[in-house]
Amino acid sequence: MQSYLFLADGFEEVEALGTIDVLRRAGMEVSTVSINAGLEVTGAHGVTVKADRLIADLDAATEAEWLICPGGLPGATNLAACEKLSDMLRAQNAAGRNIAAICASPAMVLAPLGLLEDRRATCYPGCEQLVTTGTVMTGNPVETDGNITTGNGPANTFAFALAIAAQSQGKETADAVASGMLLK
Repeated sequence: MQSYLFLADGFEEVEALGTIDVLRRAGMEVSTVSINAGLEVTGAHGVTVKADRLIADLDAATEAEWLICPGGLPGATNLAACEKLSDMLRAQNAAGRNIAAICASPAMVLAPLGLLEDRRATCYPGCEQLVTTGTVMTGNPVETDGNITTGNGPANTFAFALAIAAQSQGKETADAVASGMLLK
């Protein structure tokens, strides 16, 4: 099943590109999706990438295995302001399908939608203060609670992506990817 990683101007390049790389190595079908009017999206550190698709071309009720939000500023702010993405995340959660967010995005994108309520999650240090729901913010590198996986930042991108890969493709596949990348 198709998965989507969303890109907004100001995205954290390591989190977005590292995650997409690991997931594709694990054999997952993952497309990058621009929330901009065009396919080009510029990261927080000036790296411009060409997304695979436009959010405008997706139906808000599109079924996906994963919806993934990298962090970065103002990337997470821009993702949070995208009404169509918010609708997709709500529908994904209501269907019990997987959502992942890293860095500022758990606090800035998922929490305001109520998606982290009564869950364990993590985010970039300092962003926890933005989470006003009944969320237990652990500060761990990666947390998975039900259908939602969160990561705390760029240094833990590979652990975040491998957690997603393990859930979709199995621990053996994730371990093989980690080994091939000299992470284990």
